[in-house]
Amino acid sequence: MQLTVQGKQIDIGDALRAHVQEKLEDLNAKYFNRAIDSNVHFAREGQGFYKSHIAIRVGKNIQIMADAIENDIYLAFDVAAAKLAKQLRRYKNRLRNHHRRIEETPEAEVLKARAYVLATEQDKHNEHEEPEGDDHSPLIVAEMTSEIETLSVSEAVMRLDLAGQTALLFRNASHNGLNLVYRRSDGNIGWVDPTGNGGTLQQAAE
Repeated sequence: MQLTVQGKQIDIGDALRAHVQEKLEDLNAKYFNRAIDSNVHFAREGQGFYKSHIAIRVGKNIQIMADAIENDIYLAFDVAAAKLAKQLRRYKNRLRNHHRRIEETPEAEVLKARAYVLATEQDKHNEHEEPEGDDHSPLIVAEMTSEIETLSVSEAVMRLDLAGQTALLFRNASHNGLNLVYRRSDGNIGWVDPTGNGGTLQQAAE
């Protein structure tokens, strides 16, 4: 497992780096033993607090993330690692089954897409070179490639939960139409399955 440890305005010493590596290797061996790479980032958070962010990639497009803020940098990492371990325990068997299915998924079942990051209205107003009269056009600040995978609803919810995302667009494996799962303000997960979407229409035509 490739490990990257970084600090924002923090000197990451050998002792902390060794602590991080030992903990993550133990977690990987105990729960999955398939991690590809991991990234740990430390930053100061307010007066006397540290934030630890852990991201581990355990398969194709499968990433697990956890964060913690504590008044001790070691404790911040340990709390984040404990959250990550809890997620791995919860999804251990499902992750293994999911990994096998994804590895066997034909490339044709993955829909290529473009993903964009749009500036907020405040950012747009601060942009001095913004053309006049173009208030209704979003300002693109980043562009990247993305993949929309074919998943079951339960797999999509697992991906959303593990990565700490707020929303995930996917193709529903039961009918091949585009679906969306998202995290609601009450903490529950919402699921959008449009009536007459691509997969449903295709099934009806057949």
